[in-house]
Amino acid sequence: MASPAETPETASALIAQLSNRARAAQRELARLDNAAKSAALLAAAKAIRTDSDLILAANRQDLDAGKSSGLSAAMLDRLALDAGRIDAIANAAENVARLANPVGEQIDQTVRPNGLILSRIRIPIGLIGIIYESRPNVTADAAALCLKSGNAALLRGGSEAVNSNRAIHAAFAKGLAESGVNPDIIQLVPTQDRAAVGAMLAAHGLIDMIIPRGGKGLVARVQADARVPVLAHLDGICHSYIHHAADPGKASDIALNAKMRRTGICGAMETLLIDAKFPDAANVLARLIDGGCELRGDPRACAIDPRIGSASADDWDTEYLEPVLAVRIVDGIEGAMAHIAEHSSAHTDAIITEDDAAANRFLSEVDSAIVMHNTSSQFADGGEFGLGAEIGIATGRLHARGPVALEGLTTYKWQVRGTGQVRP
Repeated sequence: MASPAETPETASALIAQLSNRARAAQRELARLDNAAKSAALLAAAKAIRTDSDLILAANRQDLDAGKSSGLSAAMLDRLALDAGRIDAIANAAENVARLANPVGEQIDQTVRPNGLILSRIRIPIGLIGIIYESRPNVTADAAALCLKSGNAALLRGGSEAVNSNRAIHAAFAKGLAESGVNPDIIQLVPTQDRAAVGAMLAAHGLIDMIIPRGGKGLVARVQADARVPVLAHLDGICHSYIHHAADPGKASDIALNAKMRRTGICGAMETLLIDAKFPDAANVLARLIDGGCELRGDPRACAIDPRIGSASADDWDTEYLEPVLAVRIVDGIEGAMAHIAEHSSAHTDAIITEDDAAANRFLSEVDSAIVMHNTSSQFADGGEFGLGAEIGIATGRLHARGPVALEGLTTYKWQVRGTGQVRP
């Protein structure tokens, strides 16, 4: 028998019910000061730690189901929780609690010749819908960021993490309730039926913005079908370019970390570009291979080490999310930037060099949301940027770019103060 949310009509009714409940709670949240919101987040973090055994037990159910259904190693890594990762989830909520409150911040102020005082003031966007796969930490990260920025959240996690998401949400909600904050502010869609996703995408007037986090198929569907504004990125095809003036030791360490620290995150390097004049390419590539990475290269890369396989045309446009790396030898910074312009997903691209002029040119001319010099692309993360956590990384050009945290979850309104002026 079909479950209640399998038809568009019942799914729409469910999403409307959850959305209205969250929007009502948001009106209550607007009356709370920063201290109360921060205290609620600290209580939620404490509840996550207190309920860690329940969360781990739920996660084991998801991992067992994922292994039985043939989830890839990269997906299982994204899904897996342990004591350290749960502590990191709680830490992220605590870090968000300590951040400055963006709501009510005056962005700027001008005085017109007629004496009118015009101010732009940060306000919440409203109800944020987050559709995500695999990563159960998104449940807490999104909840914390939305609450701190004055927004309500409607969360729809993937079926592979359903038990983990429910356990984390239950702990977070318990912490909010204990601190006197209405837990309805964070809604978790209770069904995994795909019709619920369609209903969220069509919920114009109820949901103010959709943020998808997941595979290319999910994000492409959201961008194609949404009648609600979308903040998203499709792929994390991140490049590191080793310039001819790179320090060999630094280049080798950064390349190894950028790929192999965690291969399943969107900031992992997927293509390594090496300048034809860089003198230590063999060592950089050997360390990657010896570290367990499969390399697929162009003919010049294959000539450096016989263990490198031949790259296909698709390899330059693939987000592997596993220990596989495309390698190309390029002629100078022009060759590197031309490759990036053609193949980058505008997520994160890095240059490794001791030549400041080359670095400045790369940082200026490469049009990605995050550009880096002499560091690992694995730092492409809201927590590492000092934002407490992130709700996603945006690669478009409107509203927000890069790690989206508190400021990216706000818009603004104009406040105009006069002394009786009338327009002639």
